[in-house]
Formats: sequence, structure tokens, C-alpha cells
Amino acid sequence: MDKQKVLIVDDEKEIRDAIEIYLKGSDIDVLKAGDGLEALDILEKENIHLIILDIMMPKLDGIRTCLKIRENKNIPVIMLSAKSEDADKILGLNIGADDYITKPFNPLELVARVKSQLRRFLLLGDANINSQVPSEDEIEIRGLNINKASNIVKVDGEEIKLTPLEFKIVLLFAENAGRVLSIKQIYENVWNESFYKSENTVTVHIRRIREKLEINPKEPKYIKVVWGIGYKIDK
Repeated sequence: MDKQKVLIVDDEKEIRDAIEIYLKGSDIDVLKAGDGLEALDILEKENIHLIILDIMMPKLDGIRTCLKIRENKNIPVIMLSAKSEDADKILGLNIGADDYITKPFNPLELVARVKSQLRRFLLLGDANINSQVPSEDEIEIRGLNINKASNIVKVDGEEIKLTPLEFKIVLLFAENAGRVLSIKQIYENVWNESFYKSENTVTVHIRRIREKLEINPKEPKYIKVVWGIGYKIDK
């Protein structure tokens, strides 16, 4: 199997070089870009498995770069920024990022998050709550079709573009249809990490999924809130 390939996008050379050292120490290939335009050019030429994307950059910032990436690619994106306010994190998640880490950061924590995202992207579909899941590749729930082999989701026959994390959340609900899942359960089964005050992370992803799946996201047909407990998809 080829090495996993990560693209680091940051206008500060010292940061790019520091991250590269740690990732290469974990046997990960690294490409680097100094701005969003350079990153998009690399993405057209290289098979990238994950992007570490700084928000504040010249020419094309991280927000607009992420939006361009999400037009046709579902590879994981970790946003990197000096800003730590919740509003900035939510903005990054809303425009398609899979994770968010603030500067200054612990390089070992960043590497751990990169590895976690790569595992989900390359080995999608593990660590589900329900161990009694049928082995069929497809799950059908009232017009919602999830194909586990191709990682494709369709609503009434129309394919819906989801990021790897969004797909895994939908799959988790579908494989546990009728069961209420708490935010803690969703986080630990999808992110494969211990839950640590990540309510916003889960709720933002579910809001984004609803916007893609539902005709009227405010009156969802599929992922429904059970107040004070969590979320579920009815059987």
C-alpha cells in the first residue's frame, strides 16, 4: 500500500517545516503549499489523503480554499488557526472542515488527529455501536439509501455529496435506526476519541448533514432530535 500523503497549507514556512518533521516521523508523505491557490494546484496533480489548512493566508485564505476543495473532493480537512473562539471553529466546520486545531498547538496532538482522520477516511465504517448489523452493503430507510461498499448516500435516487465524517455519522444512525444516540455516543463512535466537551462539533455536523439530506432542515424527515437525550433516525 502506498504511503498516506498529507498536504500542509500555511503561509509560515517555519510551521510548514515543523509539521513536516513530525508527520514524516510517522511515515507519512508530505507536500507543502504557502497559500490556497498553490494548494489547489497541487490537489489537481497529486493524490492527497488529507489537508492541514491554515485560515489566515494571502491570495486565497483557508475558508475560501476549503469551499473550493469541497466542490468536488471529500478528503479530510483539518483547519489550523490562531483564533480559538467557538464562532471561528463553527465557521470552519460549517464550510466543510472535519476538525479544527488552534495555534500554538502540541505537534503530537496534531499528528494524533491526522492519524485519526486518515483512519476514518481510508477505513470508513468501523467502530459502530450495533454489533448485530446485517452484512448487506446497502441500507434503505424511507428513500434514504446508504451504500457501505461505495460510501454513497442517495435520497430518492439523487446522490448526496457527504464528507467522510458526514457519511460515517449517517451510517451510524442508519445501522442503529430507531435507537436514540447521545452526543457522547456519536462523538466516540465517529471520532474514535474520548468525548471532551465537543457538543458543538457533533451538532454542527448534524446541522450540515440535514441541510444536504432534508427538503426542510427545520422539519427533518431523517435525523431527528430527542430533546435532552440525543438524536435518532426512525426505522
